[in-house]
Amino acid sequence: MERALVDVATLRAFTIHIFTACGAALALLALILATGGRWAAMFFCLGLALAVDAVDGPLARAFKVKEVLPRWSGETLDLVVDFVTYVFVPAFAITASGYLPQMLAIPAGIVVVITGALYFADRDMKTDDNYFRGFPGVWNLAAFYLFLLEPPEWAAAAGVFALAGLTFAPIRFVHPLRVRHLRVLNIALLALWGALALLAAIQDLAPGATVTIALGAIAAYFLIAGFLRRPA
Repeated sequence: MERALVDVATLRAFTIHIFTACGAALALLALILATGGRWAAMFFCLGLALAVDAVDGPLARAFKVKEVLPRWSGETLDLVVDFVTYVFVPAFAITASGYLPQMLAIPAGIVVVITGALYFADRDMKTDDNYFRGFPGVWNLAAFYLFLLEPPEWAAAAGVFALAGLTFAPIRFVHPLRVRHLRVLNIALLALWGALALLAAIQDLAPGATVTIALGAIAAYFLIAGFLRRPA
């Protein structure tokens, strides 16, 4: 009976690792869609990967995956999946979008993947109170707003290089799920953002002024909240 319980726990733990790894599969689907110019569908897949990333951590902690199955590193797996979904596929989208000056498109993509890789290797990417240090490499969100807002080419390029520079800046960005200050508000706004982003994807990234303004306002809130960080 005890052996059966151990096997069930091991199977459950490995299933959670498989669930996390599904984010990489979603990244592949997103890349395939991007190569065909199906940008809204690409962002839908990246959104699903974002949902997986939000759920797998609490599941792993709840079922003690690290203790039950120490052979596989959940932290390493999470970083691998996050890099392809948060950085690599969005870098391709930014490069191929047509929203940047042609001469800067490839350099911008290269800067995104290099700074993103360095950020994900930073052992001090988070503060003790769970804020991110510097721009947290969420290039999936940066790419989403690029396609949503369609800024002028040089403004788009300036935004990409500015965010890349902020990767190493001594500023703080909110982790919506882990920062305790205003956590209820942060989670509520994150849920609203998810609903609005889904609506935007369904409407082929042209949801109208109301949804676009709301998405912009939520992004501005999280940016300002990081600047107004309170110590733990």
